Amino acid sequence: MKAEQRGNTSVSLQNPTLFNNTLPSPLSGALNGCLGSLDGACLEKLLLHCASALETNDVTLAQQVMWVLNNVASSVGDPNQRLASWFLRALILRASRVCPTAMNFNGSSTIQRRLMSVTELAGYVDLIPWHRFGFCASNSAILNAIQGFPRVHILDFSITHCMQWPTLIDTLAKRPEGPPSLRITVPSSRPPVPPLLNVSTEEVGLRLGNFAKFRDVPFEFRVFDNSSSPSTLGEVVKCKESPSFHFESLLAHLNPSTLNLRDDEALVINCQHWLRYLSDEQNGSPHGASLRDTFLDIIKGLNPQIIVVVDEDSDLSASSLTSRITTCFNYLWIPFDALETFLPKESCQRMEYESDIGHKIENIISFEGFQRIERLESGIKLCQRMTNSGWVSIPFCEETVKEVKDLLDEHASGWGMKKEEDMLVLTWKGHNSVFATAWIPNGLED
Repeated sequence: MKAEQRGNTSVSLQNPTLFNNTLPSPLSGALNGCLGSLDGACLEKLLLHCASALETNDVTLAQQVMWVLNNVASSVGDPNQRLASWFLRALILRASRVCPTAMNFNGSSTIQRRLMSVTELAGYVDLIPWHRFGFCASNSAILNAIQGFPRVHILDFSITHCMQWPTLIDTLAKRPEGPPSLRITVPSSRPPVPPLLNVSTEEVGLRLGNFAKFRDVPFEFRVFDNSSSPSTLGEVVKCKESPSFHFESLLAHLNPSTLNLRDDEALVINCQHWLRYLSDEQNGSPHGASLRDTFLDIIKGLNPQIIVVVDEDSDLSASSLTSRITTCFNYLWIPFDALETFLPKESCQRMEYESDIGHKIENIISFEGFQRIERLESGIKLCQRMTNSGWVSIPFCEETVKEVKDLLDEHASGWGMKKEEDMLVLTWKGHNSVFATAWIPNGLED
């Protein structure tokens, strides 16, 4: 990462009295040594010192480092400075929760989350190719898996409000033997994360249905209610959960009866930037399985024709705050740097996108336990988890690779793609950003 020298701008805080107007007492030699360059490495070092101080309850040092960060991070600076300003907000929120009296700061979120229209959501998804990459790779793998099936049922777990499916419906309409009957089933609730939509899931399904009718594709859309937890769940999982998204209830509803599975359909499981929200921590059940492993086991029992898993290629599940900051800072630099290449700093679209990333940073840095729902794992770790759970990876064909490359040609030149074993990986300037994988249950191979 490389950052240019900046002017004397500083991040704007809700409560500037948090910082003294006088210079802080001398920091460690390591801190003093990095302030001359103000590059990404310096900002990362400052953030790590602040995190370490918070972990050891050294309020004085934390305040001093925050004072320095407040004068070098900028919400209108270069990518590293803008990213650091969001980390500073998250660290202040964490500090106000750990030491509310000493920090004298309102610990509520500083990030406003806006509801988007469907049109705005389409533009949001197209802004950088993180989602389109996953859509393209997944749809191509799905099309290969359902060849010859007259009926297809997609169980969709994603955070993008079904934006993936118009392209698939359009492709199915062009199938030489005619389109299959298509059913899409989605849960009634989703993780409380951006992008947020100003219309209901049922309305989204109605619009998909109208498009499918226009393309002469037999179509059915269903939302299954996973908001109420049954009285007993056997030994599936017993753990705390976010009050906004009932994971335990969701797992309890993943059965053939509730999902209305049919023997004459090819079942497809689609996980787009979603699996990370299932906790990877082992719970107190006899088998010690995490929510994530339990989900994969339940889904495997439904005997799908294929499962596609797409997510950001970074490991943010560490219990150590300093470890999470190091990984997160070096990973989330990617979208900030990418946006720098084609949107001006004053662009509302850019500011909203960066604000959504700030929401993610806030959850990763400010919260612990069941409240920390952003728990990314790298593609390599995900592949090991899938293999251990009894899944077999299937490679993407050359046609899929070509489609993805054609897609990336529409975006800035810094985007690229590479293959790592059976994974496809989206890259920015050589850095891994998003992975796509496809799997079948062990024993389903030809």
